[in-house]
Amino acid sequence: MLSGTTLSLIIILMQLIKTHTGYIAFHEDLLETPSQTWFNVDFWQKKDAITGSSQGRYTTWFIKHLTEDWVLRHYYRGGLIEKISHDKYLFCGLKNTRSIAEFQLLNTLYKEGFAVPKPIAANMTQHGLFYRADLIIERIKNASDLLAQLEANPMTAQEWFALGVCIALFHQRGVYHADLNAKNILLADNKFYLIDFDRGAIRKPHVSWKQANLKRLLRSFNKEKGKSPTLAFTNKDWHQLLQGYQSIEQ
Repeated sequence: MLSGTTLSLIIILMQLIKTHTGYIAFHEDLLETPSQTWFNVDFWQKKDAITGSSQGRYTTWFIKHLTEDWVLRHYYRGGLIEKISHDKYLFCGLKNTRSIAEFQLLNTLYKEGFAVPKPIAANMTQHGLFYRADLIIERIKNASDLLAQLEANPMTAQEWFALGVCIALFHQRGVYHADLNAKNILLADNKFYLIDFDRGAIRKPHVSWKQANLKRLLRSFNKEKGKSPTLAFTNKDWHQLLQGYQSIEQ
């Protein structure tokens, strides 16, 4: 159960409404108050608002709402625990739920001018000791993930350098990305964005987790290169990325 002090603090950080079964957080610029139907893909299909989807381990839906393009994502378990619980998480307080925590982090970074998608709304529905969660974010225009970019065309040395600068700026702020990989980096109109901050956090800057982030990214490049030998990634490209990173993070 949330204390009054804890709930008040969360409300200060974001717009929050209580629903019959949980809470919805939403961006202060929204012109309408979201409802739980927003997090049900059937609702958008009936409105003929689905414009596409991204097929990964699970489906992410692209939505057209009025003049805006959004992305709807449901949170699913991974690893061995998935066999026990498909999409339910143990409730340990509202601010610790996956959707509210990610919304809160994105909201902070977006307001500070970082290259992240604008958070639209987050939902959590509680079922006894457990909860389910959903997130809606703004779809970045003209964006493709870095993996798709490298499968189509190589990047220039300047672009690799710029990517290193982008990552370093997040690290300098203390932003820990739990799954920094080529698919969670977008390139749109010559600008790099980081996406999917599930389990991310703002931490005290420390070389250990920063280097772990970089090593995870390198492993993802090498893994994808192993799957597709024509992928436009070389050791020279990685060196350029590190040069950009080190120009900020000494």
